[in-house]
Amino acid sequence: MAHVAQIKIPATYMRGGTSKGVFFNLGDLPEAAQVPGEARDKLLLRVIGSPDPYGKQTDGMGGATSSTSKTVILAKSEKADHDVDYLFGQVSIDKPFVDWSGNCGNLTAAVGSFAISSGLVDAERVPDNGTAVVRIWQKNIEKTIVAHVPITNGMVQETGDFELDGVTFPAAEVEVEFISPVDPSEAMFPTGNLVDDLEVPGIGTFKATMINAGIPTVFLNAGDIGYTGTELQEVINGDPAVLERFETIRAYGAVHMGLIENIEEAAARQHTPKVAFVANPQDYVSSSGKQVNTTDIDLNVRALSMGKLHHAMMGTAAVAIGTAAAIPGTLVNQAAGGGERSSVTFGHPSGTLKVGAQASQNEGDWTVDKVVMSRSARVLMEGWVRIPGDAF
Repeated sequence: MAHVAQIKIPATYMRGGTSKGVFFNLGDLPEAAQVPGEARDKLLLRVIGSPDPYGKQTDGMGGATSSTSKTVILAKSEKADHDVDYLFGQVSIDKPFVDWSGNCGNLTAAVGSFAISSGLVDAERVPDNGTAVVRIWQKNIEKTIVAHVPITNGMVQETGDFELDGVTFPAAEVEVEFISPVDPSEAMFPTGNLVDDLEVPGIGTFKATMINAGIPTVFLNAGDIGYTGTELQEVINGDPAVLERFETIRAYGAVHMGLIENIEEAAARQHTPKVAFVANPQDYVSSSGKQVNTTDIDLNVRALSMGKLHHAMMGTAAVAIGTAAAIPGTLVNQAAGGGERSSVTFGHPSGTLKVGAQASQNEGDWTVDKVVMSRSARVLMEGWVRIPGDAF
């Protein structure tokens, strides 16, 4: 029996924030995968090594976690006053499914670096030394993001002394600005309320802040669901019944937010919304053994991504946290002590993270001008990724 040979596709394996993924230049993909559709999804699934019933992604580039089962496709921007178009695909580990419904805030930190190194940013916009301001059009959510990328001798500076909890080694700091994460024409709070009673049949009714900023997110009080907000991954991810409970809450939250019409549709929308739970600041020891004290943070937050408790914090969820913290009355704001604030430092399983937000109220409606946080990024490997020629 004859078998089709493997093909090779130019690709770069990058870490951005606390995630990593396979980056492609749109023009380097096979022609059938240069447009949305089945061919593109099948190609990316094979690159990452999904679906894998063993849950390991051994036969692909994925790392068997939501943070490492990711793909990015970039192209020179077709949008005025932007440098690069950024499309993110969250690849399911055990199902033949690529979720295009949201952004990855962590990998956003690597988009500017890749775009500069790949020639997607006009040379006159990149200084010999200093900071390149890369204007990113995030195609999944149709939002503008600005990355401030350090440049040394005309090249992206990746090494440095900026430390990010959840990442082992220091690197160069990349400041990321999420511009108008919620358009004035959009509903930041889809239900119209800062806090709702979210009824989940068979489980209970919970106070919830459901917000669409950065990424649609359902915030709960940790105490209402039996937690303290200091939990690490093993407490939740090792219990299938607990994970199923969270998935049910997520599904009903998605319905309440108007993202889906019925809970059965949640299976085809795994990336959004996120579920997070918040609590007043408490001491705990992070997953790396670092002591986090109440004096270090304003609140504790734990969030789930693709059905598992995240090892740190998703960048887009951090946008939601910063936005909600800036708006008095939300559960996030209450957990942080209430009142007006322009930034918040929260504890997550790997340590702490500070995020700033500029929020204002006009005739009762809240708007956010931008949310800012610092991440880092680094090329891990570049060259070609190979997949069987008949995989897509």
